[in-house]
Amino acid sequence: MGEFGAVLVLLAVAVAIVAACYGLSALFAVRRTMIEVAPFAGGLPPVEHAFSRFHVRWYPLTLVFLAFDMEMLFMYPWTLVVSRVGASAVVEMFVFLGILFVGVMYAWREGALRWT
Repeated sequence: MGEFGAVLVLLAVAVAIVAACYGLSALFAVRRTMIEVAPFAGGLPPVEHAFSRFHVRWYPLTLVFLAFDMEMLFMYPWTLVVSRVGASAVVEMFVFLGILFVGVMYAWREGALRWT
């Protein structure tokens, strides 16, 4: 039992810390009215449930947004190392942008960028 005693003491300390954090939070929390915690500033109750379904036309638009987001994610580190790597980094980035451009043209052709 000696080997597991340290584990049990550590587990008890962790549970006590978590319980203390929850207790202090409940003790010092600011009480707010329903209007103050409403999701919109208008004060009206929401008309839809939080788990309501979205129309299917928003999913392709979301995927196009993620494509642009990934582009920015890869371009930032590229700008930091382009001077050390040289011309091959520039060629690789243009190949990447070309592939991304083909994807955007496909999304445009399929109508994913239309708002109506």
